[in-house]
Amino acid sequence: MDKVFSIIEKEKQRQLDTLELIPSENYVSQAVLRALGSEMNNKYSEGYPGKRYYGGNIFVDEIENIAIERAKKLFGTNHANVQPYSGSPANMATCFALLEPGEKLMGMSLSYGGHLTHGHAVNFSARYYGSAQYPTGKDGWLDYDLIEEIARRERPKLIFCGATAYSRVFDFRRLGEIATSVDAFLVADVAHIAGLIIGGVHPTPVGIADVITTTTHKTLRGPRGAMILCNGNSSDPLKVPEKTRNNLPSLIDRAVFPGLQGGPHNHTTAGIAVALGEALEPSFAEYAKQIVKNAKVLGATLIENGLDVVTGGTDNHLLLLDLTKIGITGKEAETLLDIAGITVNKNTVPFDKRKPFDPSGIRLGTPVVTTRGMKESHMGLIGDMIVDVLIRKKKPEYVRESVFDLCKDFPAFAW
Repeated sequence: MDKVFSIIEKEKQRQLDTLELIPSENYVSQAVLRALGSEMNNKYSEGYPGKRYYGGNIFVDEIENIAIERAKKLFGTNHANVQPYSGSPANMATCFALLEPGEKLMGMSLSYGGHLTHGHAVNFSARYYGSAQYPTGKDGWLDYDLIEEIARRERPKLIFCGATAYSRVFDFRRLGEIATSVDAFLVADVAHIAGLIIGGVHPTPVGIADVITTTTHKTLRGPRGAMILCNGNSSDPLKVPEKTRNNLPSLIDRAVFPGLQGGPHNHTTAGIAVALGEALEPSFAEYAKQIVKNAKVLGATLIENGLDVVTGGTDNHLLLLDLTKIGITGKEAETLLDIAGITVNKNTVPFDKRKPFDPSGIRLGTPVVTTRGMKESHMGLIGDMIVDVLIRKKKPEYVRESVFDLCKDFPAFAW
């Protein structure tokens, strides 16, 4: 067997034997994996269904149309582009569609839970566009009055909402009012909460945000790809459309291809189509509800045992812990928990005084353990294991035995 495959087997075993608590990760079904490893990988298909630059795309068209229709049905929009390679390219395409170089966008600061593509200084979104950033309040909650104040001062053409480390519900309606007040496009990046939205446990930005971007993994439990959703009318593909809300479908499609990408990854499109089909099943809504129930119990367990959870809890799938009071850094905590078989990631916390490569916090979430079938009682056990390592100072090697026993009861790929 090739070395690569032996390493893949080791990674599979790692996933089986550890508790994956990184909130941006999930385990896809065997059906999704089958699509990703299929012969769809072999075909080039620049363009869109019915409008390809290569021959032999009859079945590629069928699969992409299935993915599009399922996405539209799940989110309630009349347009979906399923070709972006991942979340960052989807956000890049949206900026390319709606902004001219040098025009200003505004987004949540990375240091306070936002995303690189929402205007961070080192990213394309601040290199090729003007950028204004908004923080959270001291308590870690979004301050919508402050966001409005910054928007009125900076006058951005596009406002991003969405985050990678924010544990509370977004007030999309208020954000829409802010964007309208400065005549800006509102773009909701729901990569982390897409599965919660279609599962009915988080408000939807549809009908408020002009454009919605999302990855297809995380809580949506699909392959590593992305989608852009919007409402509007498609125009003549040979004409450059005006940057109006009515033309959003054409603006988005032209930005993805030929604006930024070549041929779509058809095996990923097939995986997305399968995952969206799974998300249409009634069981998916129950899964989304359980993610939030589990996160709330995990957060309560950690708080009861002396850990500082930013904002005091969670409304979604993730928790952000500030470890300052217990005298340990995020990097140290990540390493100790990794030895114990609990995978988290170090993360900055609001108003962090430490550097991003060794910040004051860790980020953890419940999508994967919920996929494995764990419920509220198991979150109490996991929380206790985390406390054993970080507060009670038990040797992580001893805790790993308990982690392994729990993992055996919930096989990673059984679902």
